Parts: sequence; structure tokens; C-alpha cells
Amino acid sequence: MNPNVPRRLPWLLLISALVMLADHLTKTWIASHIHVGGAIPIIPGVLRLTHWTNEGAAFSLFADTASPHLVRWGLVGFSLLAALIVFIVMFRLGHRFTFTTVALALIFGGALGNVHDRIAYGSVVDFIEVHIFRYHWPDFNVADSSIVVGACLLLLDSLLPNRDADDEDEEDADDVEEDEDEDGAEKQQ
Repeated sequence: MNPNVPRRLPWLLLISALVMLADHLTKTWIASHIHVGGAIPIIPGVLRLTHWTNEGAAFSLFADTASPHLVRWGLVGFSLLAALIVFIVMFRLGHRFTFTTVALALIFGGALGNVHDRIAYGSVVDFIEVHIFRYHWPDFNVADSSIVVGACLLLLDSLLPNRDADDEDEEDADDVEEDEDEDGAEKQQ
């Protein structure tokens, strides 16, 4: 294994890839089974599967602008920049699993899922519609959910007390010992 690549990074990227796959498969299913504007009630009055396209940002912000082409590519550029920043942070922290690294993996997968659709189709498919009493939440998709869950994990992690530095040092020492054991085994072969 390349010593410059954090040991847990491939697993974190797998989480991101699974988010992207689930997002793509669900959007494909919705597009082939529900016509635009249609709906399938799951829990009457609470949850429906719908089919809407969103050319704007979250909650359809900027969807009705006079410059849809500019909005589309502006959102693509912003999303790619955000994904790059998330990837860099995930790479730097990717030597272990924490709320933060898993949250970043979820955010990374969700951002790439939506940016793929914006590049390929010019919009994203939103299909989960939730009603809570008289409140109607704007329709969303798996990528959006992944980003929100990731953001909530980051918030939770920031509210939890920090672990002792000793625990972190012990974990880092264990990783070094494992690396040395693997290097020694490779040299013996």
C-alpha cells in the first residue's frame, strides 16, 4: 500500500461511491416509473415519491432566473470546488474513521451525485416529498439527504467533547505498529 495514502481513505471513498450509486439508481427508477409531476403515496398525508426536476440550487433557489445557463454552470463550479475542498480535508483526516471523516464521505458522495446530474442533464431529479402536519418540506433526493446527514454528523461531532490526546496518540502508535508489521512481513517474503 502506498504510505502516502491514508489507510482508511479507500473505505471512505467507498462510502461516497455507494451514495452516488444509490442516488443514481433511485433517480433512474423514479424517471422510468413516475412521470414528471406524478406521485406515488407511501404513507398517505406524510410521504410520497414524486418526480420533479430542479434546475436551481437547494429548495429550487435560482430556478426561475433569466440566466439558467449561468446558474447551471455556476452551481457546477461551486459544487466541484466544494467537493474538492471536502476531498482534501477527507484525505488529510483519512487515517481513521470518525464522525467527521464519515460525514465528509457522505457530503462528498452527495455533492458528486448532484453535480453529475447538473452536468449530464442540466438539472437534478427530486423525488422524496414529506409533509409534517401542515408543513410541506421541499422535495429532495438521496444526494441531498446524504449531504444533510453528513452536515448533521459534523455538527454532532463538534458538540461532543474531544477525546483525550492520549487516546489519539495511542491510536496513531497502533497505526504505526501495524504499518511496521506489514512492511516487515513484505520484506521477509
